[in-house]
Amino acid sequence: MNFSSKFKTIFRSLQYRNYRLFFSGQSISLIGTWMQRIAMPWLVYHLTGSAFLLGLVSFAGQIPAFLLAPVAGVVSDKYSKYRVLLITQILSLIQALVLAVLALTGVIQIWQIVLLSIALGCINAFDVPSRHSFVIEMVEKKEHLGNAIALNSMMFNGARLIGPSVAGLILATAGEGICFLINAVSYIFVVGSLLMMNIQKKEEKRRMGKLLNEMKEGLNYTFGFPPIKHLLILLAVVSLMGTSYQVLMPVFAKEVLHGSSSTFGFLMGAAGLGALIGAVFLASREALIKLGRIIPVASAFFGAGLIILSFSRSISVSLMLMIIIGAGMMLHTASSNTILQTITDDDKRGRVMSFYALAIMGTAPFGSLLAGSLAKIIGTPYTILIGGISCVVGAFVFYRKLPELKRIVHPVYVKMGLIPYTPDSH
Repeated sequence: MNFSSKFKTIFRSLQYRNYRLFFSGQSISLIGTWMQRIAMPWLVYHLTGSAFLLGLVSFAGQIPAFLLAPVAGVVSDKYSKYRVLLITQILSLIQALVLAVLALTGVIQIWQIVLLSIALGCINAFDVPSRHSFVIEMVEKKEHLGNAIALNSMMFNGARLIGPSVAGLILATAGEGICFLINAVSYIFVVGSLLMMNIQKKEEKRRMGKLLNEMKEGLNYTFGFPPIKHLLILLAVVSLMGTSYQVLMPVFAKEVLHGSSSTFGFLMGAAGLGALIGAVFLASREALIKLGRIIPVASAFFGAGLIILSFSRSISVSLMLMIIIGAGMMLHTASSNTILQTITDDDKRGRVMSFYALAIMGTAPFGSLLAGSLAKIIGTPYTILIGGISCVVGAFVFYRKLPELKRIVHPVYVKMGLIPYTPDSH
């Protein structure tokens, strides 16, 4: 396949106008989002010097996803995902602007950071399931869903590569407030792209009196179907024990590697580069099938990267390891996302994706709190080591379950026409 054909294969979902607008607006907005994500923990650590408070602020920003995810999933299935997304993006803009004003005027305090983190967590609880399940409405054809999700990951991790590096430089020169202000301005682009879309009006189901019943239906469906259940369990384990390493990166950069804010920014940027490489690999794949085997391998690579990182005292070695860690984490989450959305019934996608958000974002606050507390007791390197070992064990358990899960999913893929019918396809 020549370069032109490969390029068209990777970016084939951009043929749809709405997805093209979404992709361009989010690409700019996510750079600002990553700048805020880097500036926030650095500001907390600068104000307090406490690894525990780093974990606490992260906990405050992520706990709403755990509490609100089931409700958010029902809202996503009942109401226009487009409208929910538009509201959450406008509210995110306001949150970033308030944060910027407080930081730039020099009056910001830790309690204000905690409250604003909780506010953003509440917004994200509704934003994530709607944004993920809105993708299939923009690309129209289910066979392009995997490519669109991989492009989303490319977009997210391209921003993750640029944002932290720029944030590291701005933190060293202009301070945290400018990072927050740039994030606020970047939301204008995504709101504008949403307003330019051609959206067909769909009937909304206004039966909010049955909210609890629909939450229960979503719960029974999600955990009654083994492939969905086991995908979510592994995501939760990796998020709880593994991805909480990010909370400790300011401490790792400063205390273990004896670096500065730029070191922190480049470490997170290296993880973004790894994730971007993984996303390009996924986007270049033309078939959805065989993603299942990528999941345990990616989780094991992620965990192994963390284990080796815990022993590293070299900035250059740590940067190389962060590339492996970023690639492993991205391949795991994006492959899981694609399979979940592919095998889920259309009328329950919002609820299943809310549990996806719960597995990733809902368990993360407990991971952040656990990581912050453990780091205080046994130190940052040993905390990262324990997280890495947990991910490798989780990957091994999932790998043992894989043959059974593939057998259950096989007839679903046959029904969708993704794989050919054979006499044993039932």
